[in-house]
Amino acid sequence: MAVRIDEVDRKILAEMQRDASQSLDDIARAVGSSKTPVWNRIRKLREAGVIGQQTVVLDADALGFEACFFVLIRTTEHEASWQAAFLQALQDRPEVQEAHRLAGDIDYILKVRVQNARAYDAFYQALISEVRVHNVTALLSMEEIKSTTMLPLGT
Repeated sequence: MAVRIDEVDRKILAEMQRDASQSLDDIARAVGSSKTPVWNRIRKLREAGVIGQQTVVLDADALGFEACFFVLIRTTEHEASWQAAFLQALQDRPEVQEAHRLAGDIDYILKVRVQNARAYDAFYQALISEVRVHNVTALLSMEEIKSTTMLPLGT
């Protein structure tokens, strides 16, 4: 369903991106509206799929997940059955925070969050035992400089 998003919708979305736990009253105050119209707009945006799942952002380091690897995967396999097995293997591994199919020399890139290098090796060994890949390059992130889920809404 296509939905038209106006400036008030953008302000609501920006507020929700900033802090989805704030009250409806707080959002309405921030966007200069009252509670009922804001609630109706939020409901419309949810129904249209603009607002998806709401979650909480956890601190990975505080929970002991201190290693973030970006994993570059090249494959010579492109059959539907291989892709299905590969996608299922990624879905089954909670360490994989993101997975993207790419254009260019690299076929896939994964963002993998684990406790340490030993945990990454266990992840890697499990993955290659399930699906054949041509080449895997793991890059350890030394420092996270910026990480956000916020879209630039132009408000």
